[in-house]
Amino acid sequence: MSTASSPIAASRVGMSHARVIFAASLGTGFEWYDFFLYGSLAAIISKQFFTGLNETSGFIFALLTFAAGFAVRPFGALVFGRLGDLVGRKKTFLATIIIMGTATTLVGVLPTYSSVGIAAPIALIALRMLQGLAIGGEYGGAAIYVAEHAPPGDRGRYTSWIQTTATLALLLSLLVIMACRAALGADFETWGWRIPFLISTVLLAVSVYIRLQLAESPVFQQMVAEGSSSRAPIRDAFGDWNNLKMILAALFGATAGQNVIWYGGQLYALFFLTQVLKVEPQTASFLLGAALLIGTPLYLVFGRLSDRIGRKKIVLLGMALAALTYFPIYRAITHFANPAIEEAAQRAPVKVLAEPGGCSLQFDPIGKKRFVKSCDIAKAALAKAGVPYATEITAPGTVAVVRIGRSGEGATDVPSFEGAQLSAQRFRQESDTFASGVNGALRAAGYPAKADPARINYPMVWLMLVILMVYVTAVTGPMAAWLVELFPARVRYTSMSVPYHIGAGWFGGFLPAVAFALVAITGDIYSGLWYLVIVVAVTVIAGLFFLPETAGRTAQSAAG
Repeated sequence: MSTASSPIAASRVGMSHARVIFAASLGTGFEWYDFFLYGSLAAIISKQFFTGLNETSGFIFALLTFAAGFAVRPFGALVFGRLGDLVGRKKTFLATIIIMGTATTLVGVLPTYSSVGIAAPIALIALRMLQGLAIGGEYGGAAIYVAEHAPPGDRGRYTSWIQTTATLALLLSLLVIMACRAALGADFETWGWRIPFLISTVLLAVSVYIRLQLAESPVFQQMVAEGSSSRAPIRDAFGDWNNLKMILAALFGATAGQNVIWYGGQLYALFFLTQVLKVEPQTASFLLGAALLIGTPLYLVFGRLSDRIGRKKIVLLGMALAALTYFPIYRAITHFANPAIEEAAQRAPVKVLAEPGGCSLQFDPIGKKRFVKSCDIAKAALAKAGVPYATEITAPGTVAVVRIGRSGEGATDVPSFEGAQLSAQRFRQESDTFASGVNGALRAAGYPAKADPARINYPMVWLMLVILMVYVTAVTGPMAAWLVELFPARVRYTSMSVPYHIGAGWFGGFLPAVAFALVAITGDIYSGLWYLVIVVAVTVIAGLFFLPETAGRTAQSAAG
């Protein structure tokens, strides 16, 4: 086959590398924008679609609905990965963007719980699952498409543009939400939240038009011309033990930790600021957005650096630093964003005094269970107030008590009540009275109802968020090139998409729900970080021993 007439040569003549990167990145960024709108609006969506649940269960259920989109991502990776290896990269990620855009637009017109009852959250979850299936096929296709156009020595630099898309999309979603909030005021929470979803219709049209102009990946064209493409990608990817071992190594030694760090450094940081520290949402979004603006170019820096010194050492070093410093960074965020919580917790620690076995796991996603034990009532009130607390066992048969302050130093005790024998109306009345008493005592002890804007140290909160972004970019910037180079071209779409989306969908996607539940159970506002630290530490060890360095491999036979 002559160079002048080869598919690779023809593709490179007809399309510049810059256009390839732009087209692939724009479409991927649009899909991530769609996906992150839900995460950024989880609290509002909880009120619109889960009004039949109590507030704590409603928010957890909203987070789980967010995670439902992640849960199906590995299945999307299988479906679209197979198609990408069979019919080509371009056709596959064109299909994924249409599915994603349609599902997002429909979220913007869904009726709420108050209109159609339980059908509303069911429809919402169904659309989230469609989005998850689509994004499961998108990332691998875009990363492979760019990598298979890139010169071997620039693959990290080229694919790092794809890595920026998720963060830029998160930033775009925050900016759109902030603009809508500012323009609509209180109306945003009643109907204005739909506007960011409906805007995606315009973005969908632009993205589809641009992708229609693309040619197929040159490596895929060459495989078709030579007859070397796979006819059964799933069998070839998972039936070959050596390839399967590499898929497992990529999951546990790279993508699990990478995705936990991505969500821990961005979306979980936003949850922590707004839900735990009670920072006003506009302020929290502005701080995170400013950190994203500064941090996003670092994807390109670390991607380029990985071409020179290797992918593995940069990714694993970033993970190790994150695991070692997450706790002090988040404690610093508390100190600088809402010091009144920190001061009050030191001056007047809160305890729930309860009999052995008197507390339940307060997690009821379908909203059918009533938590009527005195301990459950006490913890629900404290969780709603966003106050850290400890649990102390007292004598059997006693009613739970919320103690605010140190024993013997003027502590205030607020007795809870047993609700098992009360009517629903009487239970609500007693709950309101008890919550009012607890909140009054908390305010008297110095616990804030929300973060005081005058006391927020904005530069230092921003700096902590930037440090989290450095970890995100160091770990994520070289990742696409590393994954592409780990697998042979004929089964690459399937092989890299599955571990990436298990890491993103199951390890990263469930982070908010797991972390929030851990905080609610323990009363420790930092306990959710243990999930991040443990997953990342395991990934560092697995990556160190089971994954090779790949920089310098060719796109056609990277795994060889």
